[in-house]
Amino acid sequence: MRMRGGAIAGVFVLLLPIFFASLFSHASPTILKDLNAPKFRHSRLAKSALLRQTSNEEQSELWTPLAHQGWKPCTESDGASIPEKSEGYVQVFLDGGLNQQRMGICDAVVVAKILNATLVIPQLEVNPVWQDSSSFMDIFDVDHFINVLKDDVSIVKELPDEFSWSTREYYGTAIRPTRIKTAPVHASANWYLENVSPVLQSYGIAAIAPFSHRLTFDNMPKYLQHLRCKVNFQALAFVPHVRHLGDALINRLRNPPSEGNMVSNNYLREVTDLKPKQGAGKFAVLHLRFDKDMAAHSACDFGGGKAENLALAKYRQVIWGGRVINSQFTDEELRSQGRCPLTPEEVGLLLAALGFDNSTRLYLASHKVYGGERRISALRNLFPLMEDKKSLASSEERALIKGKASLLAAVDYYVGMHSDIFVSASPGNMHNAMVGHRTYNNMKTIRPNMALLGQLFLNKTLTWPEFQESVVEGHKNRQGQIRLRKPKQSLYTYPAPDCMCQA
Repeated sequence: MRMRGGAIAGVFVLLLPIFFASLFSHASPTILKDLNAPKFRHSRLAKSALLRQTSNEEQSELWTPLAHQGWKPCTESDGASIPEKSEGYVQVFLDGGLNQQRMGICDAVVVAKILNATLVIPQLEVNPVWQDSSSFMDIFDVDHFINVLKDDVSIVKELPDEFSWSTREYYGTAIRPTRIKTAPVHASANWYLENVSPVLQSYGIAAIAPFSHRLTFDNMPKYLQHLRCKVNFQALAFVPHVRHLGDALINRLRNPPSEGNMVSNNYLREVTDLKPKQGAGKFAVLHLRFDKDMAAHSACDFGGGKAENLALAKYRQVIWGGRVINSQFTDEELRSQGRCPLTPEEVGLLLAALGFDNSTRLYLASHKVYGGERRISALRNLFPLMEDKKSLASSEERALIKGKASLLAAVDYYVGMHSDIFVSASPGNMHNAMVGHRTYNNMKTIRPNMALLGQLFLNKTLTWPEFQESVVEGHKNRQGQIRLRKPKQSLYTYPAPDCMCQA
């Protein structure tokens, strides 16, 4: 009965655009544009997916944790101890979103180690996209950070008074001898010794900006690679209020209240005292990255018709001056190469084919989805128990993170690191950070085979059994299996062998 109701709901959602377009035939163009729901492109597969059934054996296999793979975390410090006399202070200014800044923080610690310098807690630039002014101390537990690294690097929260002039405003008004702005992408340790050490010796301080991706992953001493891993996987802990909210969300996902039982206003306080119940429910986290930037930059067709394609083309012109490589290819070519981000509809079909059913507790970790609820509805039809921060926590509980993109992402990261399964719909910094961190902890993490899925979705004659068989076969080795880092690859995404030892 439940599955039949889901099928009827799916048909109803598909008919909604027709109903509303008729109802508002004399409405303004703006209203019509907002109500012009994207066309679902895989309705036949979706109909079959709504009627799917999974066996107990399939469910057991899906939710079984990864077996031990012969590797263990390995971040013991084996380098030189902190020198008695510091060479000076190193400042870095980090741009980007949470996960890009996270990588920059790790690299900054290592650069300070290379230079025998004291690191000033990194300054996070205001993100021009998300407009979030959160500082390091707003996001990360600074005392924990300093304490974990106390035997490796000298770290201070702020500069002493004699260097108080060294601010981003100071460096933004003129060329300053203490600013290092020429650090090449993936610079070597020797580059810092040759170019930054003299500045430290002359002035006692060096400010490096820009700094993102300014330290190589290759030909680095083992102890420095270990230090990078120690920072990322041990020293960077979120502030207590992020962890407390994350714990509350996790408990509500594992132990949902009985139907009709309202959550009390004191649930956040109460949940921190709960001990995990025997056999508590499992849940998966889906990181759905389908924002306007990604949709436009991909140059793919997402079923919104000519109006949407023109709007995205105009956005590409405004933001990137039309200089988008993908624009040279047809939609079919892009999809067959796996260069189109998965829509919520396509992600839902992927999950359904892998064995997730309509009883799955699914947590949606995402920023604003392009197309809003109209696009998400295709995913929600298949997974009616899908939740997010807003559905699981009250506005009062979310007050400290409201409107702060980095803190919102931090909560999603925290919940993602405690889920039984993590699925990332598209590559990106969040995908890379979570894949690396969960690999380090040997946790099941599904990486969509984008090229395979692109080709499958182009084939309009596939039956559901054929689609499901291809998806299952194409993802057998994409669920958290150890992949050794290759030259030029990031150890934050591929932690073995730099951060791990064979057990």
